[in-house]
Amino acid sequence: MCRWAAYRGEPLYLEELVSSPAHSLIEQSHCATRAKTATNGDGFGIAWYGDRAEPGRYRDILPAWSDCNLKSLARQIRSPLFLAHVRAATGGGTRRDNCHPFVFENWSFQHNGQISNFDRLRRPMEAMLDDRLFHVRSGTTDSELLFLLAMQFGMAANPIAAMAEAIGFVEGLSLHLTGSVLVRFTAAFSDGKSLYAIRYATDRKAPTLYASPVGSGNCLVSEPLNDDVDAWREIPNGSAVMIDDTGVHVRPFQPEERAADDARTPAAIPA
Repeated sequence: MCRWAAYRGEPLYLEELVSSPAHSLIEQSHCATRAKTATNGDGFGIAWYGDRAEPGRYRDILPAWSDCNLKSLARQIRSPLFLAHVRAATGGGTRRDNCHPFVFENWSFQHNGQISNFDRLRRPMEAMLDDRLFHVRSGTTDSELLFLLAMQFGMAANPIAAMAEAIGFVEGLSLHLTGSVLVRFTAAFSDGKSLYAIRYATDRKAPTLYASPVGSGNCLVSEPLNDDVDAWREIPNGSAVMIDDTGVHVRPFQPEERAADDARTPAAIPA
């Protein structure tokens, strides 16, 4: 399982989540405490928003603890909204284009979890993408493909509903092709304005998710960045989170099964 952190609020140096705290994301990359695997050394990535609509991004296959460039960038980059991720691969090789966050236009996305039997689901999932989104895909992970599937289903217009439809489609596909369903999904994603997250699993064993104020903003993390347990609110399984100018909003989340007739034809997205 991977570890990640995300922030939205007044501009903050990335190091405040990535490298400075006692249990920073870099610390979690070799000593995670609330994951099945303590080591997350299969690469890392950061995506941040600044003056342009599309996010900046830096990814590499080195373990986060051994890349001096990451610490330097985190110390220098100040952003009102950013995502950071350290990877423990459950599928897909250790290569740069399999490292999170993934980006498309102004969107960024990072994920902790898995889709069971992905090798049998990959081709029909890819078939749902129109040509533009299909050719955007450069890696081999279930995470990137699920992100693009949500873009196909209208994430630009309604992010939570599109992700619910994408997960519901994958669950229905898995049941049809394999006779079983297992999706574990704790993810953060953003359009550069609001920050969204979902914690969900078909077996109710979703990877962890916590929220807390940091500086003059709010952050979402896989596990707390310090030992102040009272500062961290655990987000329940089956929840969607949105952070905007009015604060942190949490509501129930449930996948929506895509109608069988619609599933045969990819949805159109704006050019």
